Amino acid sequence: MTDKKTNNETSADNKQSAVSKTTDKQGQSSAKAQAPETSAPKETAAKAEASQPAPAPQPAEKQSGSKMGAIAIALVIALGAGLYYHGHQQTLAQNAKMAELQQQLAGVKSNLTNSIAATKQETLNQVEKSLQRTGVSISQQGKSITGLQMALSEMKGRRPNDWLLAEADYLVKMAGRKLWLEHDTASATILLESADHRIAELNDPSMTPIREAMHSDITALKAVARVDRDGLVLRLTSLQEAVATLPLANAIVPEATATESGTVSTSVDDWKENLKTSLKNFSEHFVTYRTRDGSVIPLLSPKQDFYLQENIKSKLETAIKSVYREQGELYTKSLMMAKEWAEQFYDMEDPAAQSFISTLDKLAQENIEASYPSTLKSQPLITNAISERLRQQVKPLSTEENPA
Repeated sequence: MTDKKTNNETSADNKQSAVSKTTDKQGQSSAKAQAPETSAPKETAAKAEASQPAPAPQPAEKQSGSKMGAIAIALVIALGAGLYYHGHQQTLAQNAKMAELQQQLAGVKSNLTNSIAATKQETLNQVEKSLQRTGVSISQQGKSITGLQMALSEMKGRRPNDWLLAEADYLVKMAGRKLWLEHDTASATILLESADHRIAELNDPSMTPIREAMHSDITALKAVARVDRDGLVLRLTSLQEAVATLPLANAIVPEATATESGTVSTSVDDWKENLKTSLKNFSEHFVTYRTRDGSVIPLLSPKQDFYLQENIKSKLETAIKSVYREQGELYTKSLMMAKEWAEQFYDMEDPAAQSFISTLDKLAQENIEASYPSTLKSQPLITNAISERLRQQVKPLSTEENPA
């Protein structure tokens, strides 16, 4: 009896332990399902339990519990595989996103580098331009400062005699303009003489070379042939006004051939010839016949007379312009052409026409050209003297501001 009780208690304990194990396995499987992140340690525990010696065969309840455990283990393995696949796919997606982000980052870096380089080059260009502008402004300021220094030195150190030298320089320059632009030697000579008087008032021995050059210029100007251009122009203008009053010539008829008058002879045998001669001499008292060789030039019509006057006036106007331009050849040709037309179409027996032609001859012999000096010797000398004085006055001022 005691042995049976003992066996029964042992079997009951085994059943309770199997139930507890089954319950533990189910709890473990549910715990595995709830926490997939700790599947690996639980699998290790399951393997350890599997490696333990299997218990003695149990009844049908034990078999159903082992099936449930196997199913739970299979579910855990499948869930782990699914979780691994899902994690692998997420890893691949994350890697692709990382590669795409890296490419975008590389593109942004390259764009940023290019933009930085372009900005840097643009900045350098702007800096260079600003440096150039600054250099130009500095040079202009330097010139302005130099000009101010010269003006200041003129105000401080200029003596009253320096104004006389400046006036002489101005008069010499005006003489050069009168000589080369207007060819007015008389005005140029007067201006040079006035400049010489200004320099003489300085009473400065250093100005002697300038005065010598100035007297040489005055002598050269006085040696230039004087052309009374105003007088020539006035005389030509009076001829233009007199053209309308000139009388036209009549029809130009060739000279008649000279004919010998017949004489009556005293011989009776020449009675026929004497009769013809007597009849011819008697008829000449009523009708005269003359033989002329050549064509008759008719008179000009009023319209042609107007054109003739205008053409002659035009030639005289050309001569007037040639006087001011000193074109001697054109001047002479114009007057000779006007003379030829006047002699051809006007009455040369009229005193007005004769006076017109004689005046044209006299004017054609006038010389309207002259050789002028190409330079004035005194002009560069007086300019250099003024520059030298200014330089001497500016030098102490610049030395005080910028001591060496």
